[in-house]
Amino acid sequence: MLTNFSPARVYKTLRILLTVFALALHKKRALLVRPLPPEKLKRFILDQGVCFIKFAQVLATRADFFEAGYLDHLRTIHDEVQPMAERDFRIMYQRAFGKSSPFASFEERPIASASIGQVHKAVLRDGTVVAVKLRRLNIRRKVRADLLVLRAFLFLFKPLFSRYTKNSLEALIAEFSYMINRETDMNIERDNLRRFHQLYAGQSIRFPDFYDAHSGVDALVMSFEQGARIDDKDALRRFDIPFKNILNTLVSFYCEQMLIKGVFHADPHPGNILVRPDGGLTFLDFGMVKRLPSHMRVAMIEAVKAAHDRDFEKYVIACKRMGIVTPDAPDEILQEFAERMFDIFGNDNLSAASMQVLAMDVLGSMRSMPFKLPQDIVYVMRVSALVEGLGTTYVENFNGIKDILPVLLKNLHRALSGQESILGAFRQEIKTLPLTMSKAKTVLNDLANGSLKVRLSEETLDQITDRLYRTLRPLAQGALLVAAAFLATFLDLPHCRPVSLILFGLAALRVLVGLR
Repeated sequence: MLTNFSPARVYKTLRILLTVFALALHKKRALLVRPLPPEKLKRFILDQGVCFIKFAQVLATRADFFEAGYLDHLRTIHDEVQPMAERDFRIMYQRAFGKSSPFASFEERPIASASIGQVHKAVLRDGTVVAVKLRRLNIRRKVRADLLVLRAFLFLFKPLFSRYTKNSLEALIAEFSYMINRETDMNIERDNLRRFHQLYAGQSIRFPDFYDAHSGVDALVMSFEQGARIDDKDALRRFDIPFKNILNTLVSFYCEQMLIKGVFHADPHPGNILVRPDGGLTFLDFGMVKRLPSHMRVAMIEAVKAAHDRDFEKYVIACKRMGIVTPDAPDEILQEFAERMFDIFGNDNLSAASMQVLAMDVLGSMRSMPFKLPQDIVYVMRVSALVEGLGTTYVENFNGIKDILPVLLKNLHRALSGQESILGAFRQEIKTLPLTMSKAKTVLNDLANGSLKVRLSEETLDQITDRLYRTLRPLAQGALLVAAAFLATFLDLPHCRPVSLILFGLAALRVLVGLR
């Protein structure tokens, strides 16, 4: 366990994070440190383990951020994770299946090796060919160690971020921790698969079947699915499938998941999506499945419609409802920001690289704005990263507004029809009227008895916290300066009197300026 916190491991974590930061922003250095070369970055990620490999899967979709040399190495990380040692494999196989193995044959050499587990090809006693996902030995402990390292860096670098960014990073780590811990339980993945079969039956999208009798917390037995990775250009050429058709299918299915049903595949990287020879898609690996609440889905629908109509006022309102910006952020500045970004990404005359440079300049000018990253939006961004990454791989000068927004709009009417109609909503309100009256009576009684409790919304609490922060910060800084002045006097150092007077003066000035 202590090896996870060795100086070498901490150093590698820091170098990975600084490299990603520098490359994504097209900078030569981050905190005065040059980015790692592609081969070394890949080696560091593989050395660091589970969480970092998951992170690399997301990065590998960003052809707009990384040069071809980096992408070539990041895309192969998923395929180069070392399989379990033979001893570990024996232990996990015994735990999963005991002495009464259900297989007529089992290939001990895995056909795929990932950070959480590895997949083996096997044949059941009735002759059915299956894929067996076997989780790694002590994977939960390794995940916890990775997350502790990430949290440690978040704590150390907190002073470098704004208050809103701190909250976003904490939400990101909290959500990632929750999801990756769930991913280590094969029972949860089996339940997620069952849910997808129920919700999305009858579509062109295929999911593996699963075998309850042979599955458990350590192993998941599924049907053996075949196809080419969605980012395999050569295979798609052999299949003679236009990428536009694949992109439309992918975006339409995610519209169904995220805007209508609210249950979606939250680990979208190219290794988890296969293209079949007939052009259909097969989704794999259901360890990470996310549920979106209805209010978030409605806000996302409003944002898509406003984006298509270029109604930036409604677009900003929808972003506030999603929690991306705080309610007190100035609308006129946000509308100008949205308009500038849409102009950049909607310009057919710009190359992908030029678009990225201009977008980074605009984002840099908006750093003082209170942008946030709610936990639900983290996974929406992962899906966006996959689609944009694939688009830039296959389509010259690909941009989301020109190539994706029309597909979203075609599916928007289905999303809107998936929400309750006005008549349906009215009927629901009538049904709940007795309960509403009962609640109203309880409120009036509490008010009369002086025991009424008021629950503040999260947005109101954010505003109160922000005002307290702005008020107390100068007082705290002034108190530190006063303490330093007294310390200088107490130590009786040379020139302590003028130093103390200067510190007292600075303390008074800081408090007066801060409270103006």
